[in-house]
Amino acid sequence: MKISIILAHPAKGSFNHAIADTAAAALDESGHQVLFHDLYAGQFDPILPPGEIARDAPLPPAIEQHCREIAAADGIIIVHPDWWGMPPAILKGWIDRVLRPGIAYRFAETDAGEGVPEGLLVARAAIVFNTSNTQTIREQEVFGDPLERLWKDCIISFCGIPVFHRRMFGVIVTSSDEQRREWLRQVRDLVQATFPAA
Repeated sequence: MKISIILAHPAKGSFNHAIADTAAAALDESGHQVLFHDLYAGQFDPILPPGEIARDAPLPPAIEQHCREIAAADGIIIVHPDWWGMPPAILKGWIDRVLRPGIAYRFAETDAGEGVPEGLLVARAAIVFNTSNTQTIREQEVFGDPLERLWKDCIISFCGIPVFHRRMFGVIVTSSDEQRREWLRQVRDLVQATFPAA
């Protein structure tokens, strides 16, 4: 299977990088083709220009490549920190420019503003890995876990992907090496369970 990994963290030595590398290694061991994009390292431009908004707009070659890959991916893994209950801006820009109409979803010709989409992505499953410096219970009780709603309902389901998993790891700033090793074991196990060897 072709699996796209999208990483959005600016620091090369971050735990997010360790998560993405562990996921890639697990996929490789299972015999899958990994399409890995570190958005910061690749200097992805998150700004959606007006000329790209239309469904049939001409796209720059780099954006066309991202669109082709995500449209053909059998699975998607996204790794990012929780910043203000949202993904980093570079990842939001990737969503805006790549998960576009005609690629990730479309609306019926008869749509009169109801906004009910038909998902177009062929991926059978998606995993989102997040890191946070907020306790899980506080994240859920005080903030309502906005990333769960964003990824599950507003993006993954919207684009037609039937299976969704998400894991939040934290508190990162106070975590021990032993805790991080356990989290990476969980990453490996979830990736291999979701995308087993052919």
